[in-house]
Amino acid sequence: MFVLSVLKDTVAIHPSNFGVPADQALISELNKKYANRVLHDIGLCICVFDLSEAGEGKVRYGDGFLWYKVVFRMVVFRPFASEVIIAKVKSSDQEGIRLSVGFFDDIYIPVAYLPQPTAFDPNERAHFWLPDSDLEKTHEMLDTPVAERMYIDQGEVVRVRVEADDFFDDEPGPPRMADGVQVHREAKRAPYNVVCSIAEQGLGPVSWWNSAGQGEEDGDMEEG
Repeated sequence: MFVLSVLKDTVAIHPSNFGVPADQALISELNKKYANRVLHDIGLCICVFDLSEAGEGKVRYGDGFLWYKVVFRMVVFRPFASEVIIAKVKSSDQEGIRLSVGFFDDIYIPVAYLPQPTAFDPNERAHFWLPDSDLEKTHEMLDTPVAERMYIDQGEVVRVRVEADDFFDDEPGPPRMADGVQVHREAKRAPYNVVCSIAEQGLGPVSWWNSAGQGEEDGDMEEG
């Protein structure tokens, strides 16, 4: 889920921090700049791990800052394809399920990656799975008894497999005009999305498999 990425940058240290050890001042400035920021094709930056190289500070004419060229390692959130991670259900709609790991909320399970047959219940605002069912049409699944449905509720802890990730660079740009009327911009996409699946054995709400395991253990005890 977390990786170390090697980055390079030029960092300015304010004169008020000249009394602070250089490595501490540099790490502090780098964390201010990068922490909780998405870098394209790299991932979500968490914090600086360490400094690999730091040149001598040089003063630029006119600003009084000390400027350092540095090479550093950054802790980055970027789960790899096929990795299994634990997350919580944040919300659901007809397109799929949105998940969160606390510090990152742009994790999605599209409908195609849900166990089948699955349907979205608009009243509960949640998807449900019908194990051992041959139904395919949504209206037929919505007519089934609620007791037969295995819901994926908001706040549920789920085990998911990472399928892919996507980076987007949607710069707003200047507003456009059409016949003298300002055109509304389209909603900006999150800069980094992770796409996951629960369409296989052992994935999905942890409670599903805990309950199944408990049932097997109870059965074994009764047989004994």
